[in-house]
Amino acid sequence: MGRSRGSGPLLGGRNLNGNLLDTNIVLLAMAAPGRLSTDAWAATDAGPNVISVISYWEVILKSAKGKLDVGDPRAWWQTALSDFAATVLPLRPAHVAGILGLPAIHQDPFDRALIAQATVEDLVLVTTDEKIALYASERFRVIR
Repeated sequence: MGRSRGSGPLLGGRNLNGNLLDTNIVLLAMAAPGRLSTDAWAATDAGPNVISVISYWEVILKSAKGKLDVGDPRAWWQTALSDFAATVLPLRPAHVAGILGLPAIHQDPFDRALIAQATVEDLVLVTTDEKIALYASERFRVIR
């Protein structure tokens, strides 16, 4: 029996490489790029960059609730992908399963899903979130 589809890394068994950009990095870089740390700016500039569909979901939900104003979230998503020359990372079963083993340091479900995605796909998570940095390990790398 072979491995079930959706259980391992993307791209035919190869992990993606590069940076998974946290939602806050994308929002901040698009609105006030001068507020990014030198390390975060260098990482996003060097790429390759990946933006998760989870970030799109988060922006859609917060926009719908009136907690975030990015104009049309659909246009924001396309602009973000273009500005960062980013690849879209879908949410897969292996990512969801990766959430199970995470310690309860951070309760934000979007951030926990991004941590799991970065771990499964062997991506560096670029973030401004101090709590996310507490998850850093040999398997999970963070740039702040």
